[in-house]
Amino acid sequence: MASDNGSENMTRRKHGSEPADVHDWISFEDSDGDTWLFDVTFMLSNWTCIYGNGCPGVLDGPAPGLEQGCCSYGAHFADKEDRQRVRRAAKRLDNKQWQHRAAARELGGPIFKNDDGEWVARLVDDACIFLNRPGFPGGAGCALHRGADEADEPPLEWKPDVCWQLPLRLTEETDENGHVTFTVREWKRYDWGDGGSEFHWWCTDSDLAFVGRRPVYRALKDELVALVGEEPYRLLANHLRHREEVHFLPHPRGARTT
Repeated sequence: MASDNGSENMTRRKHGSEPADVHDWISFEDSDGDTWLFDVTFMLSNWTCIYGNGCPGVLDGPAPGLEQGCCSYGAHFADKEDRQRVRRAAKRLDNKQWQHRAAARELGGPIFKNDDGEWVARLVDDACIFLNRPGFPGGAGCALHRGADEADEPPLEWKPDVCWQLPLRLTEETDENGHVTFTVREWKRYDWGDGGSEFHWWCTDSDLAFVGRRPVYRALKDELVALVGEEPYRLLANHLRHREEVHFLPHPRGARTT
């Protein structure tokens, strides 16, 4: 039955009778009376990070051999707490974990305020200073992520907010009566603003990363809890677990998993 519905939906999209990027959503209120709106189609999809496994990066064109992932432009920091957390984590890294540790020290630290007044991670050789390059004895990838793994701590407690949150997007709106609505969905190209048209945002725009074996809401549980809190996540997870037979729309670039 689910297969028939999926084929029918795909046929309708192919012939233009409905938009190509259709998602199902759920909403509920938490104990504070705030409204939460979740993109169920993405939460049940099989998206997964494929860094180091053919990830083409975010440059003007695919560059999987560089193994830069989404680290080509460095991280923008959300606030002072975000910066302080990363600075503390960076001090715990050694030369075997962080390829550019010496460079960071010579440059006055891995984080600085750019000409636009934004706090960002420095770039070294056209990528984030925290990114270990292919050929580094300790392995390519985020030095902060590696340090967290070796310390047996969650990477989200070491990395900049924007780095561990992607591809999740949380927005907040308050109406004229003071009621708050939180929306959680996948990150879109337009979320990068004007700069989004200048680079390759394949991450959720193509099917390359939709190859996971677990639904997003399970695979990214730690990130979702850190992003929305324990109660909203529990309400979301309970809703999805108890409605596995509901024919939610499959992701247009991936598959639904349970």
